[in-house]
Amino acid sequence: MSDSKVIVALDYPDETSALRFVDAIEPASCRLKVGKELFTRAGPQFVSKLVDRQFDVFLDLKFHDIPNTVKAACHAAADLGVWMLNVHALGGSAMLSAGLEGIDKSTHNPLLIAVTVLTSMDDQALSEIGINNSAEQQVSLLAAMVRSAHLHGVVCSAQEASRLRSESGDDFLLVTPGIRPASAAVGDQKRVMTPVKAVEAGASYLVIGRPITQATDPVAVLAEINQALNT
Repeated sequence: MSDSKVIVALDYPDETSALRFVDAIEPASCRLKVGKELFTRAGPQFVSKLVDRQFDVFLDLKFHDIPNTVKAACHAAADLGVWMLNVHALGGSAMLSAGLEGIDKSTHNPLLIAVTVLTSMDDQALSEIGINNSAEQQVSLLAAMVRSAHLHGVVCSAQEASRLRSESGDDFLLVTPGIRPASAAVGDQKRVMTPVKAVEAGASYLVIGRPITQATDPVAVLAEINQALNT
C-alpha cells in the first residue's frame, strides 16, 4: 500500500504499454488509476493483475445508471479488490446510496467517491447542457448531496478544494484531476493546478496522467513530484 498522494492515470492504449510503466515502479511510489479506455481494452483481468502486484487501484468508470444497475456494478468492481471506485453524482442520491449497498455486499471494502463536474468543463460547457449554475456552484451542490449519502468523497477540481475542504471537514476525500506540474502542458483540462498548490488547497489525492505517462522519463517525473510533496 502506498502513502503517496499521487494517483497515476494509466492513460495508455493497451495493457502492454501500461505494464511497461508499471513494471518500472514500486507500489509504494503511487496509486494507479484505470479508466474507461484501458478497462475496455484490457478488462477486469488487468485490474486484478495490478491488485495482485500490491498496487492500490482506483477504478475510474464513473458509473451512472439506474440504482439497481449501479449497485450491481459497484459490487462487481469491489470484488476485484480495488482500493477505490467512483460513480457520477448526477445520478442522484438514490443511485449514490445504491452504490454503497453494492460495496457492502462485497467481501472487500473499497472507497466510493462521486464525480461532481469534469475538469474539462467550464461555465459555458455547463450552460450548453442546461445547467445554469457556475462550475463552482454546481460542484458545491453535488458535493453536499454526496456527503448526505455518506460516500467517502468526491472528484473535483483542485480549484474547488479549498472551499470544499472548509465545507466538508477533514475526513471527506477530495480527489483532484487536472493536476499539472508547472512545466507541463495544460492539454484539454480547463481547471488546473500544480501538485503542491493542490495539496495546500486541501486535496487528498492528486490524479496525474499525461505529465507523467507521456514524459521522456516517467519514473523520474513521478519521483520529482513525490519529492516536492514531501518537502
